[in-house]
Amino acid sequence: MDRPATSGVHESAGENERRRVGITSGMKPDTLVIVNPASGGGRASRAEPEVASLLSARGCRAKFVHSKSSEDIREQAARAATLGFRTVVALGGDGAFHHLVEGIRGTDVVAGFFPAGNGNDIARALEIPRDPVMAADAFLRGQPRAVDLVRVRFSDGRVAHYIGAGGMGLDAEAAHLANTRFRAWPGVTRYLAGAFTTFFREPLLDASVEMDGASWLGRALFVAVANATSYGSGVRIAPQAKMDDGLLDVVIVGDVGLMRLLEAIPIVLTTGDLRGFPEVTRYRCRHVSLRADRAAPVHGNGEALGSAPAEFEILPGAIRVMVGRKGATDEHR
Repeated sequence: MDRPATSGVHESAGENERRRVGITSGMKPDTLVIVNPASGGGRASRAEPEVASLLSARGCRAKFVHSKSSEDIREQAARAATLGFRTVVALGGDGAFHHLVEGIRGTDVVAGFFPAGNGNDIARALEIPRDPVMAADAFLRGQPRAVDLVRVRFSDGRVAHYIGAGGMGLDAEAAHLANTRFRAWPGVTRYLAGAFTTFFREPLLDASVEMDGASWLGRALFVAVANATSYGSGVRIAPQAKMDDGLLDVVIVGDVGLMRLLEAIPIVLTTGDLRGFPEVTRYRCRHVSLRADRAAPVHGNGEALGSAPAEFEILPGAIRVMVGRKGATDEHR
């Protein structure tokens, strides 16, 4: 994900621009836009004035604030719900949206997303344009859609949630390296660099996977648990996954060698159809338990959540997200 800025002020630096276009008025705003200035190497901040102008011109009463940290995004989103905002929008990357969802979870607030990060896998899954200004236009003409949320429970009692794709093992390590060591690399290359670094550094997991009435036991590179098709800036790990079907898509990648891994890369970057790979096993379920022979990291859409063992459960229709009209495309929104 694109890490929230560690410094800044709550009131947006674009306030003068919004006064010029008339967003500040005597009427109480009903939409809060939380801007992550760090997203996309500053892409969110650069897009903010144009997004603000568009919303104002179309009569949307929006207030813009900047985030200072991941926790600040959650707190501002939760506070917005108590203050009566009907919609809270993340102008940033998938990580900003992740923390926004945690903040409004359990309320009647509708989430919005103007993607301005490097990955934007959630926007891809929700068919939200991956240009923040076009996404704002789609938002204004859109309607709320109920989508599922994934709940993760850890052995120490902690609970986390995510929307999108997550899991245990190499993909979690790769996501961590993509957000740190390889953060400056473009797009999916960040994730691939992290994946290969982990592949050569970490041994396979001895994994135990329990899913509703099924089970799997063996050596695994990683186990993905998804309710969206992709993560890591377009890696199609679960091409059949849907955000609103009440099911988790579990993908277990077993003992795969380097040449087979290289063979799989162009596939997961296009169709995601790995049916010719016996090392890959897929399940669909509502609940999955992951255990390993060591403290394997667990992530949710690139966010570090904890370590295995972990219990995953789907929460059908747990949040509502404002999306564009059904069937619209990035080019026509």
